[in-house]
Amino acid sequence: MAMTVHCDIVSAEEEIFSGLVEMIIATGAVGELGINYGHAPLLTELKPGPIRVIKQGGEEDIYYLSGGFLEVQPYEIKVLADTALRADDLDEAAALEAQKQAEHAASNQAGDVDYSKALAEAAAQLRTIQEIRRKMGKK
Repeated sequence: MAMTVHCDIVSAEEEIFSGLVEMIIATGAVGELGINYGHAPLLTELKPGPIRVIKQGGEEDIYYLSGGFLEVQPYEIKVLADTALRADDLDEAAALEAQKQAEHAASNQAGDVDYSKALAEAAAQLRTIQEIRRKMGKK
């Protein structure tokens, strides 16, 4: 049996996950991170995208984070997300539409508004959906 560590994933709205995990995989400020039992203490910003949670026993859940922070301490992992959704709750059509609107707005930019964040969030939601499909063996 693999070693586990307690993990909490919370957003401003609700607690998304709380339990023992073998590993979590998320996208930090400088790239992909794999965190498991015994990891050195760490505090990093999280980029929008999927976070994979490998629970005790090997079962895997995938969530979408719009960004936030990851804190690793000797006996716990905390993920403080701006917005967090269970990946199953993501709407691919809405994400594609949001991406299309952000691309259109960025190409017709008339003001000082930066559309790159909206575009990055839509792309991150689509990556999360693709991650779920890959996990389930679908294309």
